[in-house]
Formats: sequence, structure tokens, C-alpha cells
Amino acid sequence: MARKRKSRRSFGRVRKLPSGRYQARYPGPDGVLRPADRTFATTTDADLWLAKKRVEIEDGRWIDPAEGATTVRDWAARWLAAVAPQLKHKTQASYRSLIESRINPALGDRELSSLRPITVAEWIADMKGAGLSASRIRQAYRVLSQVMASAVDNDLIAQTPCRGVRLPRMPQTEPHILTQVEASRIVRSASAPHDLLIALLAFAGLRVGEAFAIRRVDVDVAGRLLVVDENLAEANGALVFDTPKSHQKRVLTLAPTLAKRLGAYLDTLPGGDDALLFTNSFGRPLRYNQWRKAHFDPAVAAAGLSDVTPHDLRASHGTWVADQYGVMTAAHRLGHSNASVTTRHYARPVAGRDAEVATASDAWLEGHEKADGARKGHDDDDDGSAGVPARV
Repeated sequence: MARKRKSRRSFGRVRKLPSGRYQARYPGPDGVLRPADRTFATTTDADLWLAKKRVEIEDGRWIDPAEGATTVRDWAARWLAAVAPQLKHKTQASYRSLIESRINPALGDRELSSLRPITVAEWIADMKGAGLSASRIRQAYRVLSQVMASAVDNDLIAQTPCRGVRLPRMPQTEPHILTQVEASRIVRSASAPHDLLIALLAFAGLRVGEAFAIRRVDVDVAGRLLVVDENLAEANGALVFDTPKSHQKRVLTLAPTLAKRLGAYLDTLPGGDDALLFTNSFGRPLRYNQWRKAHFDPAVAAAGLSDVTPHDLRASHGTWVADQYGVMTAAHRLGHSNASVTTRHYARPVAGRDAEVATASDAWLEGHEKADGARKGHDDDDDGSAGVPARV
């Protein structure tokens, strides 16, 4: 009886190593033979691995191992250079700082393909152990996640290691929501012209950087309009003028009294259309920490208040507007492209409003009963609607 001829392998090669294990090699789409990333105990194991690799190549899912050998440091630098033109100057500086101080020292020399979720989890644990805040850790992780997602999109690695990783929780901090009377007290307690700047935070809902960047040309006194199209920020100690956050330009209507006071101030302001409304004593753009220490905090103290930040005035404005005129109007005033941001970060329940709703509900109920005296209770209802106030 003739011996059955052993079939030849149709894809790749397998050879036995001196160690007794087997090495598999396969041709990539370019025809170059590449070794498997591990050795195998049997030829059957090696053949199974080659079969999966062949399907991977035929399906177009194959990634050249040489691409994954790119280091995190090199790819992060290339990624940042590519995305920088679309980022604000402050965001660029923040990303660069996080890459240089948090990502590269720990992971920069690692190959992209060598990172695993456990690697990222250990990196986060090390930062936590070093005393970094939850906010800083989450910022660093967010940058690394973008770097690795870009590596996936460019076929350097098959999947990102930034998956299934637990991040430290952010402490829940609520803004200090002031009443309109309290905000007015702060405005009246501030020195001119910084009282106008504070009024714009509280009664126009501006970000501090937006208020710092207002120029003469942005104010239409007759129309009571304010164009918000610029923001002043600090990036690595340097002051930078940029577009507002989320790049959202908006036009706000000002209160008549505020517009009139701004007009009177503009009559005394030197310079042309590009002149900044608010500067320091040397005529230079304001810096947040210096301005707060010299003008804002003293005004808060003089108003008999404490623990109030400039951002609290913006949050208060968002709450007042959302409460009276709806979240969409508040979103416009605050410059949010998505109203969910307004709800999540700014609009808060107004103190005492729940009691007012309860009182109103009682009036609604009384009105409902008087309107339909024949219906006194649940026994006479056939639709289960007793006690539900009519729509108003």
C-alpha cells in the first residue's frame, strides 16, 4: 500500500528551533517574510496561527509590525504637530505640557504595540501614588487616549490600550449661586472700571477671559449689543488672544442701565476701535490672578460675602436665566453649542423654588376643583386623572 504523501503548507513556513519549539514565518502583502511574534509548542499550533494571519491579510486587517515599533514619544510628537493648528493656544500648551511631563517620562520609550490596558492602568496608579489630582490624571489620560486612537486610525496598532481603564473620580464641587441682589452688591463694592467688568460677568454671563478681551468695537451702545468673539488666556505664562471656548461667537443684548454705563465709560477711554476696555494700571491686558487679588476679592469682601469666584457669577447668571427663560436661552447667553452643557455645569435649582412650585400646585388643584365641581374625588373618575392639575 502506497504511503500517503504529506500535504505541503500553502501559506507561510514553519521550522523547528534548537529549543524544540517551532517558529512560524509568513509573507506580508509586500511578499517579505516576517516571523510570528512568538514561538509554538507544536506545528499544529504554528499552522493555526498562520491560518489566522492569512485571513487577517486577506480581510485587509493586517498591520505591519514595524509600524507598531514606533515609540510613544515619536508618535505623540507627530500627532501633536498634526492637530496643533486646530487647537487653541492654551490647549496646545496644555497638551504639550502633559506629554512632556506625564506621558513621555513613563511611556515615551515604549513601542506603541507594547502597550496594554494594564500598562495604562499602572501608569494611572503611579500618578495617583505621586499625589497628582484626579483632574490632572484625567487630563493626561485624555491626551494619551487621543494619541493612541490616532495610532489606530493610521494603522500603526490594531486597537488602543486606553480601554476598560478606571479613572479616579472627580470631586463633586457645586458653584456658589448668588442672588441678583448679592451680585449687585459685589458690583457696587468694586472700583471703577472693574465694577463694569464684574457686572458683565454677573449680568451678561461672560467668561472672565471674554470680559478681559472686550474691545471698543465690540460694544454697540445705541443698540445695547455686545459682540463676544475673542478670549484672553494664559498659556505657559504668556497672554494669548484667541476665539471663545468652543469657538462660539455670540451677540448679547445688554441691560439698558449697563449699556448706558458702558457708553459713559467708552467716552473717557483712549485709543481706537481695538482698544481694550479693561487693562491694568500700565495699560496692558489683565492677568486673572493679579486682577482677582487686586479688584475682585476685595469687592466680594466689601459686599459682606465669601467663597465667591468670578466663575460663580457666570454660573449664577446661567441659573437665573434658565430658571426664568429656559435652558436654551441660558445656553445662548453663556455661549454653549449644546444646552446639555448648560444644564450639567451651570443651571442649578434656585433656592426656595421647590416651595413655590408646591404653592402653585395647590392653586392649580383648587382651580381644577372649582372648574369641575361635580368631580370631588377618585371614586367619580373613570380615567385616573383626579388630582392632576390642568396644563397652564
